[in-house]
Amino acid sequence: MESKNDYRQGTLPGPAAPLAMAYTPMQKSVDPAYECSEALYRGTLFPGLDLPFMGIVNKNVENTPLTELMAIDFVAHELGLYLDTHRDDKQAFEMYQSFLALAAEAHDRYIKKFGPVNKRDMLGMESYKWLDNPWPWDYQPKMEV
Repeated sequence: MESKNDYRQGTLPGPAAPLAMAYTPMQKSVDPAYECSEALYRGTLFPGLDLPFMGIVNKNVENTPLTELMAIDFVAHELGLYLDTHRDDKQAFEMYQSFLALAAEAHDRYIKKFGPVNKRDMLGMESYKWLDNPWPWDYQPKMEV
């Protein structure tokens, strides 16, 4: 039997009262775009989509090999999202291809120098290195200079 006070069974006031309306602005091209490291801490590649909540902006992160890798991966991901809505933008697709190649190269260099970033990176390794320090998210000033 349902209770009158069952909070899971709420109702909205009439058909003309929407609960919320979301709006996401859509950029028109890949230009202008932030540099990789700035895009990572701003949370978007595109200045036109940079709408900080209540004016609060993330602080710039320290430049380490891992943050460089994260920034390149972030830009590649942002370009992929852009291409989801702009599939015929040849300039963006060329940029996406170059960032995918750059990300793969940076990922390989990072693994060789610091170890695996994720468990898939251990394919072909001679021993189980996942538990070796530092872990990818541990900042080690002596190692990441």
